[in-house]
Amino acid sequence: MWRWFGSLNAKLFSRVSRFQQLTAPSRTRFSTTRRFFLITIASLGLSLAIAACTAPSSTTSPTDTAASPASSIVRIGYQKSATALNLLKSKGDLEKRLQAEGASVAWNEFAAGPQMLEALNVGSIDFAYTGETPPVFAQAAGAPLAYVAYEPLGGAAEAILVRKDSPIQNVADLRGKKVALNKGSNVHYLLVKALEEAGLKYTDVQTVFLPPGDARPAFEQGGVDAWVIWDPFYAATEKAIGARVLRDGEGIVANRGFFLSTQKFTSEQPALVKTVVDELTKVSDWAKSNSSDVAQFLSTELKIDKAALDLAETRRGYGVKLLDAEVVNGQQQIADAFYQLKLIPKQIKISDAVWKG
Repeated sequence: MWRWFGSLNAKLFSRVSRFQQLTAPSRTRFSTTRRFFLITIASLGLSLAIAACTAPSSTTSPTDTAASPASSIVRIGYQKSATALNLLKSKGDLEKRLQAEGASVAWNEFAAGPQMLEALNVGSIDFAYTGETPPVFAQAAGAPLAYVAYEPLGGAAEAILVRKDSPIQNVADLRGKKVALNKGSNVHYLLVKALEEAGLKYTDVQTVFLPPGDARPAFEQGGVDAWVIWDPFYAATEKAIGARVLRDGEGIVANRGFFLSTQKFTSEQPALVKTVVDELTKVSDWAKSNSSDVAQFLSTELKIDKAALDLAETRRGYGVKLLDAEVVNGQQQIADAFYQLKLIPKQIKISDAVWKG
């Protein structure tokens, strides 16, 4: 392209030189005109070159773009351990349903909820699933998220673990100890409430923020004294090394999973959001009645022994539900507690982020 531009300018300036020769006797009189002519010719050549270099590769006209829908693709973030979404992906039912509605789906895998919500915040995905605390952190950081629906996982599906030979016998014994957890995950609130129940403050323990893949070896090798974790990683550690449960979430936390989107996507594409929720409801109802099949599926996906996943299935809840006042109040309690502990920078109102669809 720039070779063509150079050739064009060479020809243009050659003609300018000939013009100079013809007008030599009157050079003084025409000097201003000639300078203007030179500048105009050079500018024209540069404009043509830039226009050619930046020409759009698509033939779509501005009118066509404006007429197209805001989005016909639902970009879904998921974790392999997020049972309902992972099952929905494997079965392909959502693809069939969306195809009939003139839309499609793109799946994006993440290691944990906080990373997924960062992607939601920057607009990389439209739909996600996390535990109850990641959306609190995200909303406090200004993410324009929308709570769409939830799963009642249950407090028994997460716990504080210690090694089987640990001298630690109760939560009060954690004073001054190192406790591993994934920052901003659902178990963050479990630790807060368990310490409160035992008469300890959050600052009485040394929190070590590690994702599950790094936390387990640190826990097994004695790098930390306790580990706050959720199923199926919780069950896998119980089965593999006989880890003891110091305190699970029964009676102190609800432990809900939330299906989330953005304010923009829910307002522009409410029908697509409803379609996703409908299909999630179907697959969640199927999973509730087929726990052994679910465990086998997750065993292959997560490379975790099926016996551990069978155990995890016995203590988790299923069902996809829209948020009611009780659930919103529960999330508000988490947000208020985290603000008081200075874990989030400002107070937030959960109801502001609930999808009204």
